[in-house]
Amino acid sequence: MLPSALEHVEEIAGAGNRGLALFLDYDGTLTPIVSRPDQAVLMDSTRAILRVLASKIPVAILSGRELEDVRKRVGVDGIVYAGSHGFDIAGPRGLRTQKAIELLPALEAAGKEVREKLAGIAGTLIERKHFSIAAHYRNVNENDFLKVERAVSEIAARHRKLRRIDGKKVYELLPDIDWDKGKAVLWLLENLGLERPNVHPIYIGDDRTDEDAFRALEQRGIGILVSEEPKPTAASYSLGNPSEVERFLCELVATLT
Repeated sequence: MLPSALEHVEEIAGAGNRGLALFLDYDGTLTPIVSRPDQAVLMDSTRAILRVLASKIPVAILSGRELEDVRKRVGVDGIVYAGSHGFDIAGPRGLRTQKAIELLPALEAAGKEVREKLAGIAGTLIERKHFSIAAHYRNVNENDFLKVERAVSEIAARHRKLRRIDGKKVYELLPDIDWDKGKAVLWLLENLGLERPNVHPIYIGDDRTDEDAFRALEQRGIGILVSEEPKPTAASYSLGNPSEVERFLCELVATLT
C-alpha cells in the first residue's frame, strides 16, 4: 500500500528548498471518470488552485484528450497542454511540438475500420482524435467486451504503423513510435529549461499511460497514483480520487507561500 501524498506534502514539496514542476493528467485525476468523456467537467475550485499554482511554478496537463479539448476544459492561461498522450504539445512563449504527423493517413484509415467494425455493438463510443482513435466500451454490455477487444486488436494487427494501448474501459490506437507520456515529460523538462538539479518534478495520474511518466521520473522526481484500490505502480505515493488531488494541490500551494 502506497503512503498517502496528503500525509507527506512537505516531504514531496521539499519544504521549499527546491523548485517544483507539476505535471497532471486530466480524466480520473483532476475530474472523476464519467460514462461519457464530454461529461468530465473541471470544478471551478480546482481551476482556481491551478491558476495559483501556475503563477508560482511550471504546470503542465498531459491528457489522452485532444489538445484543444483539454485546453478548453482546463481554461488556465500560462500553462502547458499536452494532448493525445503527449503527441501534441503547446505552451507559453511558442512552445510547440507534434509527433508522428506522417502517420495521420494510417490513423484515418484505421479510424474508418474501427467505426465499421464496432457499429453493431451497442454502447460503443468512438473518438477520432487528431493523433489517435479511441474505442470506449464503458457503456457496452459486459458480454460484448471481448468483441470490442478483438475488433480493435485485428485492426491494429493490419496497421503495423499503429499500436494499441489499453486504458480504463477504452482501447486506443496510436502511432507506433517511441513516444509516450514519459517521453513527453522529459521533453518538457528539457525544453522548459527545467533539467536542473534543484528542480523537482511531480507527476499525478491515474491510468496505465501515466505509468510511463512515473517510470521516467523515478530517479529525479515523484509519481503520485490516483486510485482507491492498491495496484502495481511505479509511483511513490497515492491519492484516492480527484477530491484528494484537489486537497493535495491546496496544501502544495500552502508550502509555496
